[in-house]
Amino acid sequence: MAAGVHTAGLVEPQGYAHVGIATGTRTVYLAGQVGQDADGAVVGVGDLAAQTEQALVNVSIALDAAGASFDDVAKTTIYVVGWTREMMGPLFEGLGRAAARLEIDPVGPTTLVGVQALATPEILVEFDVTAVVA
Repeated sequence: MAAGVHTAGLVEPQGYAHVGIATGTRTVYLAGQVGQDADGAVVGVGDLAAQTEQALVNVSIALDAAGASFDDVAKTTIYVVGWTREMMGPLFEGLGRAAARLEIDPVGPTTLVGVQALATPEILVEFDVTAVVA
């Protein structure tokens, strides 16, 4: 996936890209990844930043299993329970911690969606990721 493309005529993005160009030949679709550890326990119950970090760690593990990496991510949709503008801080805190921990830049073309609920009441965030691999 090429880096985000600057798009004249659209507002300058803050923490995401408007456009990305997929250049590979194999598409990888991940099931939604949430803030659960390998045993299925929710990490950071009530803590959006902690769950965001764990969800991105899980995305990394799933991408690796498919022979892909964050460099191959073409599109991400982030679902956040009860989204309000005030949640931007904890969301970006978790993104930043995951980026530092995994040594990646996890943000490209991204859509953020506020939802009423996810799979269980403890889960606050879910990442739906599509990657394109050469």
